[in-house]
Amino acid sequence: MPPETTELVDLLDLKLLPAWVKEPAPNTYADYEGDRREHERSEERPHRRRRDRPPLRERRTKDRHRRPREDKRRERDGRNRLERHRPPPKPLEIDVRFLPHPRVLEAVAAQIKAEALADSLFSLARLFLQKPERYDVRLAAKPESPLYRLGEKGPVSADRQFLEHNAFRFAQSDFYKIDITQSEPIKGNFTSVARDPLSGTLLGPTNHHTYQPRLRSLYEQRFRQRMSFADYQRQIEIVTDPVLVEKWKEEARTVTTFTTLHEETPETFQSATEAEKHFRQKYLPALVQTAEEVLIDGVTSRTLGDRALRRRIEDAWSAETRSPSKMMQELSGRLREAGLHVFRHRRGMLFVSPIRLRAFAHEETGVSPQVKAILETIAAVAQINRKELAEKILIDLAAEEAEARKLALASDLHWLIGEGYVIEFNDGSLDLPRMKTKAVAEAAVSAAASARTEDAIANAEREVVGSTESRPTEELEIGGA
Repeated sequence: MPPETTELVDLLDLKLLPAWVKEPAPNTYADYEGDRREHERSEERPHRRRRDRPPLRERRTKDRHRRPREDKRRERDGRNRLERHRPPPKPLEIDVRFLPHPRVLEAVAAQIKAEALADSLFSLARLFLQKPERYDVRLAAKPESPLYRLGEKGPVSADRQFLEHNAFRFAQSDFYKIDITQSEPIKGNFTSVARDPLSGTLLGPTNHHTYQPRLRSLYEQRFRQRMSFADYQRQIEIVTDPVLVEKWKEEARTVTTFTTLHEETPETFQSATEAEKHFRQKYLPALVQTAEEVLIDGVTSRTLGDRALRRRIEDAWSAETRSPSKMMQELSGRLREAGLHVFRHRRGMLFVSPIRLRAFAHEETGVSPQVKAILETIAAVAQINRKELAEKILIDLAAEEAEARKLALASDLHWLIGEGYVIEFNDGSLDLPRMKTKAVAEAAVSAAASARTEDAIANAEREVVGSTESRPTEELEIGGA
């Protein structure tokens, strides 16, 4: 084989110098364009020395602090995505009906009877719904999803588990005598305390022996239905305010003991945890009752611990306030039972009055001109009041005659209202009852003409002090509200 052709190496630049002579190495790539550009870019960049890097311990600490924040952010984003895609909670299938409170209804009925006025049933229904002290709430559930109640008159809930978890907090005063005393001051130098920002409760230092029991107890009582225990722990904050630290020390000095009330030999428990354990073993199994229908007062309905049930009642109250048809039905039946009369007038609206209305056919010849003038004027002018009626009837009168005519007008109007031939509404307006049939109208005319004797006129004049002033609009004063 022919020998391989090799390139000769130029040795002219090779310098055999002693080792102690240091000469910079030649740049063998000086003529290479790409390397020259890269060299220029490297010179433009600041040279980072190794000693400028932070120590390894510091880098690990930063990573350790950065990692939980990133984990929390990812967890929060995941929860937000779940919340967006989670379907809205199904509303409770519970029928809610608002009833007038019996004591308040009795006071209203007595006030209506004392006045010869017609009140709007719509306005009365809204007046009852205006304040929770004026109504009761009847809850009716289906047999497959009943309501639960703590005892006969205790709190109500649609969730049995919620009621069992909070039973001790709701009923502890019914089974235990609670005594509160002050112990010795808290010893130790504490610079910070844990606080629940949702309720503002001071839980104490995290290294104190009462911290974990208080944290768990507060979560079970108030936040178990809203979040997991891990999420609840995550939002606990540490505060270093000396004022809050001293406040916690004062609160921690408070010692609460529980002594049984319904046992032959009373037992005393030194903490709420021990008392609650005794309560669950001794009383709770027989305390929770099932009910398909429950009646509670309006004030209690606003403070129910079951958020879902309270929201259901609030939604029903808002709908009933806009259109109080169910409350009007309840009022109509109960006011009739109280001896009052409910009638339709003004585009079919319902009114209640202590007087039974009757139609008066004032074309009958036996009617006096004064009564006929009153009826014709009221029929001609819509929603006329007493002052306007007097101005239209009492015209062109001498001074000595005007006073007598005023008394006569007031007497005639009083008689017509009292007999039910004229309606005086609560806003001061006057109107005639609806005409029904011709036979009924003729019977009413004959009865009214025979009843309107001179003796009746004289009696009415003695009872009424004439006044042509307009009667102001009055609102019923509901007792006890």
